[in-house]
Amino acid sequence: MTKSTHAQSTQSESNVHIAQAGLNKPAFKANVLKWVKGITIPLLLILLCEYLVRFGWIESYLLPAPSSLVDSFKELAAGDLLTHIYTSTWRVFLGFFIGSLLGLIFAIAVGLNKHIEEFLEPTFSAIKSIPSLAWIPLLLLWLGIDEASKITLIAIGAFFPTYTNSVSAIHGVDSKLLEVAKVYRLTYLQSIFQIVLPAASPGILVGLRNSLSLAWMFMIAAELIAATQGIGYLLSDGRETSRPDIVIIAIILLAVLGKLTDSLMKLIENWFLRWRT
Repeated sequence: MTKSTHAQSTQSESNVHIAQAGLNKPAFKANVLKWVKGITIPLLLILLCEYLVRFGWIESYLLPAPSSLVDSFKELAAGDLLTHIYTSTWRVFLGFFIGSLLGLIFAIAVGLNKHIEEFLEPTFSAIKSIPSLAWIPLLLLWLGIDEASKITLIAIGAFFPTYTNSVSAIHGVDSKLLEVAKVYRLTYLQSIFQIVLPAASPGILVGLRNSLSLAWMFMIAAELIAATQGIGYLLSDGRETSRPDIVIIAIILLAVLGKLTDSLMKLIENWFLRWRT
């Protein structure tokens, strides 16, 4: 009887594995199809550019053929390319951390206190509309051309998406949840960390993703003006030396790095919001 039971158990387990494999196969095909769709347009654009340049429709000094970018990339990789990537990346993450942290702190204060909101909201709304390039002359005068001015500019760019989305999310928290906090006699900080932030986390995380994207944009603005290293410096150097291949490689690097960091933030968002699934 024991052997028979063991055999039946083994057979049932194998059936389960087969069923799971059958369920995962369509999901795998769907993921592959989604990936193929995602790269279709970039591949078509690459082929179109290659055709237009190779057959003389576009001059190579304006737009190099995509196939020629491989040699240019090898040339940059043999030099200081990794240093440029590292420099820009740590600037973005440091500025993003400072700006988003301050944005979240002010958002909690504004979202939970109407008096603070009346004092700060008009000022923040006005500052938010200032273009990024308008900050650069002032930051250079105050902080010079060193790292402080670049990090500050990136932090400014990362501040407002986090602040705006977080305030909106906190305002959207159900008032009944705050009443529950009073019933259980939670302290102010306990109410924030146990009630407000978990309830507002979807909107806050959206703001953080937007902040990271904007941090990359503000980083380019900072490095185009005053920098000797970074991807923004590569863009400026390619323009000054009439090297469109370097400019295009820098743009591709920005797209890849931006996509990677956004995917990382998406994974973090999914982990924090795993309770929704």
